[in-house]
Amino acid sequence: MRIELKAGERLDDLHRNGYRIIQNEKLFCFGMDAVLLSAFAQVKEGGQVLDLGTGTGVLSILLAAKTSGGHFTGLEISEYCVDMATRSVSLNKLDGRVAIVQGDIKKAGELFAPASFDTVISNPPYMTARHGLVNPDLEKAAARHELLCTLEDVVRAAAALLRVGGNFCMVHRPFRLAEIIRALSQYGLEPKRMRLVYPYADREPNMVLIEAVRGGKPRMTVEKPLIVYEQPGVYTREIHEIYGN
Repeated sequence: MRIELKAGERLDDLHRNGYRIIQNEKLFCFGMDAVLLSAFAQVKEGGQVLDLGTGTGVLSILLAAKTSGGHFTGLEISEYCVDMATRSVSLNKLDGRVAIVQGDIKKAGELFAPASFDTVISNPPYMTARHGLVNPDLEKAAARHELLCTLEDVVRAAAALLRVGGNFCMVHRPFRLAEIIRALSQYGLEPKRMRLVYPYADREPNMVLIEAVRGGKPRMTVEKPLIVYEQPGVYTREIHEIYGN
């Protein structure tokens, strides 16, 4: 399918089913965290999936490629990102399986019926509004800092829109893990599975993948560490497998 790219946009190969994605190098492009979350998330056959803060739509498109989920909805507040993600969906001929919706995570409960999804996923901003330097460009800043929504906003929306027994999967930073678990518990999402991601085996973790279940019973499995690099520039075998290499 021929598609027109706008100024600053590029077309990247997702290495799955021949799918490609449109990104704008001047904005926030997806990274390894999105790819790792797409591998960690468990989606049931025919399940209804919601991606909170979809950005380029990469998670919805990757999960459509990797899983037997029935339908994927990406919610995004940025009008430009919605347009870009929608064009990527059409490019990959996924219009019947993936939908991109413009809207605010804080108002997600008004956009979708309560308890209408089997799985909710999110790669939210990692930093609070007070943490570190904030990019003067709002769209770039909002991808990294909690300017337009907070961790609590994301968890609250996930809890409201999940069916009982449905799962919420998220990637975040380990330094906020205590806050994450408190927020999940506050909104009735029981942490069930967690995996820490380490850049090297002898370094501290820099990502955490976590799954919670709405109305689940207390008991969490901590999976084996995921190591990204064997040595500088050389991925571990598991990372190669996740990327489909």
